[in-house]
Amino acid sequence: MTKDSAVIIFSYFFDLWQNPCPEASASFLSRLTFWWFTSMVIQGYKRALTTTDLWSLLDRDKARTVVPKFLTEWDKERNPKHTSGHKRKQRTLRVHTDSVRYTPGDWADEPSVTLQTSEVRPNASLLKAILRTFGGVFLIGSLLKLVTDVLVFASPELLKQLIRYTEDKSIQRWQGYLYAFLIFAAAFLQSILQHQHFHITTTIGMQLRTAIIGAVYRKSLLLSNSARRSATTGEIINLMSVDAQRCMDLCTFINTLWASPLQVVLALYLLWQVLGPVVMAGFAVTILLIPINGVIAVKIRKFQAQQMAAKDARIKLMNEVLNGIKVLKLYAWETSFQDKVMDIRKQELRIMLKAAVLGAFMTFVWTSAPFFVLLSTFAIYVNADESNILDAEKAFVSLALFNVLRMPLAMLPGAISQVIQASVSVKRIQSFLKSDELDLSNVSSQTREIGQAVLVENGEFSWSKDESPILRNINLKIKDEHLVAVVGQVGAGKSSMLSALLGEMDKLQGSVAVKGSVAYVPQQAWIQNATLRDNITFGKALEEDRYQTVIEACALVPDLDMLPGGDLTEIGEKGINLSGGQKQRVSLARAVYNDADIYLLDDPLSAVDSHVGKHIFDKVLGPKGLLKNKTRVLVTHGISFLPQVDHIVVLVDGEITEAGSYEELLSCNQAFAEFLRNYSNGALDDERKDIRDPSLSEQMATLNEEATSSIAMLSEADQSQKLAESIKMGSISGDVITHEPRSFPEEKTPDERGKQTMAKAEDGDTLIEEETSETGTVQLAVFKAYINALSTVVFMFVILFFVLFNLASVLSNVWLSKWSNETPINGTQPAEVRDRYLGVYGALGVAQGIMLLLASFTLSFGVLRAARSLYQHLLCNVLRAPMSFFDTTPMGRILNRFSKDTHTIDDVIPNNLAAYLAASIRIIATLIIITWSTPVFCAIVVPTIIVYFLVQRFYIATSRQLKRLESVTRSPIYSHFSETIAGTSSIRAYRRSERFIHHNEHLVDNNQLTYYPNIVSNRWMSLRLEFLGNLLVFFAALFAVIGRDYISSGIVGLSVSYALLITGALTWLVHVTCDLEANIVAVERITEYTRVKTEATAIVEDNRPDKNWPARGRVEMDDYCVRYRVGLDLALRQISCVFKAKEKIGIVGRTGAGKSSLTLSLFRILEAAGGSIRIDDVDISTIGLHDLRSRITIIPQDPVLFAGTLRMNLDPFGQYSDEELWDALRHSHLHAFVSRLSKKLEYECTEGGDNLSLGQRQLICLARALLRKTKILVLDEATAAVDLETDDLIQATIRTEFADCTVITIAHRLNTIMDSTRILVLDGGEIAEFDEPTQLLQAGGIFYKMARDAGLA
Repeated sequence: MTKDSAVIIFSYFFDLWQNPCPEASASFLSRLTFWWFTSMVIQGYKRALTTTDLWSLLDRDKARTVVPKFLTEWDKERNPKHTSGHKRKQRTLRVHTDSVRYTPGDWADEPSVTLQTSEVRPNASLLKAILRTFGGVFLIGSLLKLVTDVLVFASPELLKQLIRYTEDKSIQRWQGYLYAFLIFAAAFLQSILQHQHFHITTTIGMQLRTAIIGAVYRKSLLLSNSARRSATTGEIINLMSVDAQRCMDLCTFINTLWASPLQVVLALYLLWQVLGPVVMAGFAVTILLIPINGVIAVKIRKFQAQQMAAKDARIKLMNEVLNGIKVLKLYAWETSFQDKVMDIRKQELRIMLKAAVLGAFMTFVWTSAPFFVLLSTFAIYVNADESNILDAEKAFVSLALFNVLRMPLAMLPGAISQVIQASVSVKRIQSFLKSDELDLSNVSSQTREIGQAVLVENGEFSWSKDESPILRNINLKIKDEHLVAVVGQVGAGKSSMLSALLGEMDKLQGSVAVKGSVAYVPQQAWIQNATLRDNITFGKALEEDRYQTVIEACALVPDLDMLPGGDLTEIGEKGINLSGGQKQRVSLARAVYNDADIYLLDDPLSAVDSHVGKHIFDKVLGPKGLLKNKTRVLVTHGISFLPQVDHIVVLVDGEITEAGSYEELLSCNQAFAEFLRNYSNGALDDERKDIRDPSLSEQMATLNEEATSSIAMLSEADQSQKLAESIKMGSISGDVITHEPRSFPEEKTPDERGKQTMAKAEDGDTLIEEETSETGTVQLAVFKAYINALSTVVFMFVILFFVLFNLASVLSNVWLSKWSNETPINGTQPAEVRDRYLGVYGALGVAQGIMLLLASFTLSFGVLRAARSLYQHLLCNVLRAPMSFFDTTPMGRILNRFSKDTHTIDDVIPNNLAAYLAASIRIIATLIIITWSTPVFCAIVVPTIIVYFLVQRFYIATSRQLKRLESVTRSPIYSHFSETIAGTSSIRAYRRSERFIHHNEHLVDNNQLTYYPNIVSNRWMSLRLEFLGNLLVFFAALFAVIGRDYISSGIVGLSVSYALLITGALTWLVHVTCDLEANIVAVERITEYTRVKTEATAIVEDNRPDKNWPARGRVEMDDYCVRYRVGLDLALRQISCVFKAKEKIGIVGRTGAGKSSLTLSLFRILEAAGGSIRIDDVDISTIGLHDLRSRITIIPQDPVLFAGTLRMNLDPFGQYSDEELWDALRHSHLHAFVSRLSKKLEYECTEGGDNLSLGQRQLICLARALLRKTKILVLDEATAAVDLETDDLIQATIRTEFADCTVITIAHRLNTIMDSTRILVLDGGEIAEFDEPTQLLQAGGIFYKMARDAGLA
């Protein structure tokens, strides 16, 4: 059984006895009242809750239960042919519903993931699949809603009887008490049923979110390349976060769509009973408002779609900015990209403003509607007939019914808005789930001949079916256990050929057969945010002997000795704390440990030093290596290994031009033989002479020597902390950080190494810090920060308008009470009296509407101002943060601030704030009215309010912490997803899809584990508060019964009708208070990132260099020292040297000698710990970072491209003409390639430039450098990914185009720097040698040994 499957099975049984949810065993009464949740509330009040306090999810809510049910229905919907008449194969990646149906082979070979590609029905409806999956249980909730809505009308009817009782003194007193009790009983029963309805619908919403995330995650593992271009990582994250959330929220509100009209009809019917046919006048007003609402709704829907499109574009760009942050800093592009992001943000805010204005108008219409309906009804009623007197019964029963009417009319716009948003989201999710998938029939698993591992016949492949083929006329036969090298220039199609064998490309014609399991080593290593051991075992069970053999063969032993936790050290996101060479060797070790039949290796030796490369070839890939009995397809630019391979395939422009053994190709005397003779430099002859190679023990001694001495870099205290932060910050190329060799360590046995690893791991080895959540009450400073962003003046005006709105509302009801108590004269009311009452009543209503409209408009402008301000500060600060921040903070966590938290500030907090202000001011007004009308009520109000606040405090303490925990557990879902997308090809190649799906489900369950108690806590609190509110209604009615002899019927009507309102109002206040407290955490999380320490000033205004600086390109270092972080030893010490103007300097050294540290110091990515660097006599520490970085140019080790046109990638800010761009392409040897493209410079690069080869991306970076044409050029392993011929062309370009510039080159390939003016040899962070190449070779020192190892001396 594999380790991961064992963990899942164990966790299943562990859930059963560890903290099971008491709901499962609770009694009927306990479930009805949510009493089973009380222990959690008490615990949350006593201390801050943590995830260990939470109960396990019920089986019905777990992803392993929910997702397969939903996928079954979606499969039926998208392709009904496969579901009728016979049991169909699984079409979509899924997991077993039965949690313990894992077999040892399940995750290793994934037999349970059967995929059958077929056409998707064009009119497949996601909504139908959702309804079939969740509709049954949801219907029960809807029935409860129906009963609840009918019970709402019991209170006005009972109020009518109560007012009659106070007016008619002949009615028995016991009947009055019965009415008071029935009012309480009806309200209490309504509360019980309403919260059961909410519990069912919110639970269904939670399950729907789980299903959507599961479906989207699985789909992302199957997307075709053309579909991947149209759906970037940021957009898919939006589907999982914003869109899934909107669908979840809809479940709570969708019943309002039918319930609101039903309540309106019932209210109008009962009003007819009270006022007669004139009620239809009010109904007419309601009908007139519907088309207005419809027009507004259509407009808002349009704006919602536009806003989501802008949000997608913004998050997509942010995702790329964060992925390429190092390049942005090196090129001084932060400000420009900040402007780009803010341009999209401003467009998004403009759309939001339009939607907010419409929303404010809609709120005005529907909040004012009940009053205007009431006004029109009363006006027509009293004017229709002189005998129509508005007494207390008619006035306050009508008022109570109109108050009932107010809720559905107020809720309807919100529900319509929710439905509009959710319908847009459902369409987006549906569109994504219907997008093209990889055709799994592209690659057959059987070859025709025995002993044949790979067979391609007449193959033609492209990255998209509507594009011209990348590979043409491919005919390839590879025998079992053969080592085949694939060679060719940059862009020839080498990596594409491996992708075609993996089934990653679209097969236009021909056939492909690959027999057996596959292991894949991509050109850019894909590393997970996990321990180094987990990265190598990759879900396989740990076999210690084989594991030790693999890490020794892959030259990883020195690295394990160096890392603070050995192989249990956590590797940061994207392998940030490993160098390029280490990442590549971990990737190779993963493949070797996987023990597959066929190995597809995409230039795995390009990122390692030559002596390490030779060791790996001999011990792993070569004829005597660990993989000697396996079939290996090796893409390589290195020619020294070619004589040892069985077969060589030469690719030129996507076609195989030559193929055969090494000797056959040489004897053919064609282009490849000529190339070999030109570039071998005698290296191959040396190999043929079979000169003695350093033995394994010697090589390992050298490696161990480097690794052990590197420990000196770390202070004792720091060894167990983020070592890697320092390594990544320098992007140190190669393998391990090294210093001057001190001594040779003893060889350790595997057992000794294992014990040492465990000991180290116990000390702590975590690089990525756990995301923390604040505890306790949200600090007032957070609210203050939001109000400041919103504008204090605007906020005060909003409060003023809400106060005036409620004042007008209260006065209108007091005026109504006064009117109803007016004594009729001869059964009629004088016209002037009637008109006076009606006129004042109408005027107060108009005042209400105006004040509400002003409050809504003012708040809309304020919250948008806050949204813009907070986002701008967040963006500015994050882009200015040092690289160490990005090294230790996962991308998903940062992206969460720019997506979910920003969405909360944009869309959620404004609604919360408006609701909070309206509810709190309304409650104050209500309490004033009740105590004014019945002073004795004070005796009940005061203790009740005290209990309210106690319950609220109990609840808020728990709810707030649950919300924070939910925020913290959400980020890993997105981090894991981003990681999955980056490694999709590896996951598919190794057949690990199901393992990753399980991990995604585990993360979603963890998140729902915190969300479910949150929704239950809402029900627990609401039910208890409503019970107290119902008591208030009971006492208001009771006092009316007791005091009927001295309280007028008008006052009774006013008091009880307001008491009926306070129940919902107080509960609503607690809800919105909690929601506001919970959601304001988004402001807290964003302001946390606005306080992150930033880099030095971008521009020092009083010390800016001349416009033409540096004019010469002279670099002088004087006793320069640098360390990666305070507490670490120096990485460079006492570096003193001068690079003269126009010199070509080569920098070499064993892996980790400090080469990249030196270049990063030039750009002040690392700040000096001592000494100085002067460029053209200007101390770089005294000028701004923007001035420094924009005046020197680097071609970095990892080429970064952004999604967009080729033109945008060359010239992001439109500074250069087409002529200049084509000239740069010509000199960077891309002119022919770009000319062949149908769209030329407008060719669309996918996210990360994935539709270009690594070498082509590197050449685009060279073209960027040619365009910038600064006096200093730094090349950091810039030609590692290109073939020797292209490398020579690049060097020729640099010699000619940068002839009058200072060029500083770091390289693994020594031949690229042999023609340098001088070569600087670093060792252990110090200068070991610095002279002309010929002098260094004659000296016989470190450089000579390196040149000899590379076959150049």
